[in-house]
Amino acid sequence: MTLTLKEIAELVGGSIEGDPSKSIHGIGALDSANSNQICYAVSEKYKDSLKNSNAGAFIISKSLKQFCHRDVVLVENVYLAYSILTHKFKVIQDINNFNYDHQFNYPNSSVAANSAIGKNVNIGKSSTIGVNCVIEDNVSIGSNSIIESNVTILRGSQIGNNCVISPGVVIGSEGFGNARTSDKKWNTIAHLGNVSIGNNVSIGANTTIDRGSISDTEIHDGVKIDNLIHIAHNVVIGEDTAIAAKTGIAGTTIIGKRCMIGGAVGIVDHLKITDDVIINATSTVNRDITVPGTYTGFVPIMLHSEWKKVGIWLTKLDKIATFMKIKLKNIR
Repeated sequence: MTLTLKEIAELVGGSIEGDPSKSIHGIGALDSANSNQICYAVSEKYKDSLKNSNAGAFIISKSLKQFCHRDVVLVENVYLAYSILTHKFKVIQDINNFNYDHQFNYPNSSVAANSAIGKNVNIGKSSTIGVNCVIEDNVSIGSNSIIESNVTILRGSQIGNNCVISPGVVIGSEGFGNARTSDKKWNTIAHLGNVSIGNNVSIGANTTIDRGSISDTEIHDGVKIDNLIHIAHNVVIGEDTAIAAKTGIAGTTIIGKRCMIGGAVGIVDHLKITDDVIINATSTVNRDITVPGTYTGFVPIMLHSEWKKVGIWLTKLDKIATFMKIKLKNIR
């Protein structure tokens, strides 16, 4: 898909400052876009990125124009304009691309006869694809990997060597992103990135890993992921990290190397967790963790050593109140 700046402005209801005939071939991130892509920025937080970006054009508000002296589309609601534009560059899987001639196409691998394989799919030597799998176009699977039954791997996803993907896993599904309109309706954002999974990764049953919004969601080498985990768009998980069941990781969070995350942990979006962190089960992480250690907590999260002190106080509140001759019912 190629659009001119004029066509983009008409689509999103914006005005142009610059060359209306400039051709745009896609949407890029501020720090990695090329001259054929358009980017967006929503606040002055990104003013330096606007100045340094190699993008060919930008979607911004009038308040950011002073920081960007190149081709721009000016709009009132930048995020909504971006969400509208994403759908023009979204690639839809063609169901006619699926084939079942697996023995001929993948002689060095074992692929179940009833699995659907798209175009331009690479399956490495000695890998196994179980029954009833769906593997869309442009997927790459390395050598000695096992894709068990009923797995769905959507377009463009990359899986390394020696991986095990358990039944019911979905890799590369649409991320959860929506922009609000002026009448408080939701406009869905089409996710244009992919999922990149390294070597020696295992993913438990019925786990879902969303594709990135623009850049990729990344699972690095040696990561171990349990059953029933959700990993949102643009998450990055560092090498040799292990995550227990029912954990949810919100979008654009970066988790370091060698971390251990207990069951049913909730991690909010846009956080950074450093290397060698342990998070105990059912904790809620709502801020960055910059110091290695063991953490426990609900809201807010804190060092485990601090949480143990808090726990002692909480379990003895009634005795403390009695000792101080304070009746809790009189506290308002």
